[in-house]
Amino acid sequence: MQRLRITYGRGDAVKYISHLDVMRFWDRAFRRAHLPLAMSQGFHPHPRISVAAPLPVGVTSEAELMDVHFDEALPVEQALERLRAQMAPGFTVLSGETVSEDLPSLQALVRFSEYLVDGETALGADEVATLLSDLLARADIPWELTRDGEVRQYDMRPQLADLWLAAATDGLVTLGMRLQTDGKASGRPEQVTRVLGFEEAPLRIHRTQLVLEKPLPVPAAVIAQRRASREEAERRRR
Repeated sequence: MQRLRITYGRGDAVKYISHLDVMRFWDRAFRRAHLPLAMSQGFHPHPRISVAAPLPVGVTSEAELMDVHFDEALPVEQALERLRAQMAPGFTVLSGETVSEDLPSLQALVRFSEYLVDGETALGADEVATLLSDLLARADIPWELTRDGEVRQYDMRPQLADLWLAAATDGLVTLGMRLQTDGKASGRPEQVTRVLGFEEAPLRIHRTQLVLEKPLPVPAAVIAQRRASREEAERRRR
């Protein structure tokens, strides 16, 4: 068994496809590359492919993380080369590494997403920088969200970990954002720009990094038990 962690990018050509379609693409790409995908157990087996945090529709990225499990170990560069040969325009395989099967899932480890967000404003760079500083200084940021006809009110402030001015030229600004991304909540860059008073939606939202929590060491006894369980499941499958 091998657990390969892949970093990939999603460009403009595919930024409007859904998360479900992205996962279907990867399933087909691994199969066309003739890579030894491991399957889940149960009545409806599926490839063991998982991503850290689904990317919202319309957002590009250079930092998506995906774990894929193989039935047999392969040299990392060989696996990546075969996978790159199957890429559609807009998808880019950037790097990969083998990680321990005993690590928690990517979804359990991801804590923050970092973005670069382009927007239009009549404000100068100093005025925008002051806006960002003032927002970070606030103790709470009330927000109202309507979903399926139901109005939900909550405090957006815990989702905003950091905010900075990355660039400003001729009515255009690029904001850097570090937003909460975990099982509790996922901050949305377009909501932050609305709170800041930007009238128009962002021209571009680009994810530059996914920040993972460093996992605590797993006790040796737990590792041995997990491996024994996987080996037993593999024997039954065969």
